[in-house]
This record gives sequence, C-alpha cells and structure tokens, in this order.
Amino acid sequence: MRPFKQTFTMVLASLLLWCSSLGLAPSAAALTPIKLTNPTYRACPAEMAEGIVSSRNSQAAKCFLITATAENSSGKTVYDADVFGRIYDANGDTVFENRGRVGTVDEIPAGSSEIEIRITVSASQPEPLMLKQFKATGFATQIRK
Repeated sequence: MRPFKQTFTMVLASLLLWCSSLGLAPSAAALTPIKLTNPTYRACPAEMAEGIVSSRNSQAAKCFLITATAENSSGKTVYDADVFGRIYDANGDTVFENRGRVGTVDEIPAGSSEIEIRITVSASQPEPLMLKQFKATGFATQIRK
C-alpha cells in the first residue's frame, strides 16, 4: 500500500505543478504597487482629534492627516491599499517603532490622485515630522468588505 501512496502523492504534485504553469491554478490576488510622492502632514481638525490617546499606556497623543499624490499607472482602480512609510520626529527618532505600515486607503483610482490617511503620534514626540519612503500596494479587486 505504501508505494501506491507515494506514487499518488508524486502524481498529484506533478499535476498541480503542471496546472499552475498553465495558469489554471487559482492565483493569489496580485499586489499593485502605487508610487506616492510629496507626502505632507497637517494637524487633524479639532472634532477629529478630540479624545485621542496613544496605544502606549493611554498617553496623550496628537492626530495628524498625511496626504500624498498617488500615481496609479495600472489603468485600473486599486482597492484596499496599504500605505507604507517611515515617519521620524524632529530629533530623528522613529514615530512608529518596528512598523512600516502607516495606514490603509479604500480606493485609489487609475491615474494621479490625492490620498489621505490619519495617524496618531505620541504628544511627547516633537515636530516637525519627517515623512520618508512612502509607497502603497493594493489589489485589483476588493479584498475587504
């Protein structure tokens, strides 16, 4: 019985490999890269920032809106785009330690458009903030509902 099981496993693996080479296997939704340029930030409006605290020990925090120009050259709307970047305070200290993902944008249309994400920063981190290496990746179809 053992040789049959090994043979069956090898045939099944070969069949799956062959199907995937033909594009017949279900493919993972491919990520679409989005170039982000000119990232800037501003304080959140008072009504949006009211009661904001950081996740660390319920410390006081500041609310900011980051905007950037998104260049979606895919020709299609991109959905559920994760935004990545490095944010440093005036002392050069990282704002989000061990974290490159800073937010999510629901939709980015084809072409050039403006995106906006909200972040919360500990009130102890001095301004101005420095925004570096911003980019986004999303999907050609909606992933989250």
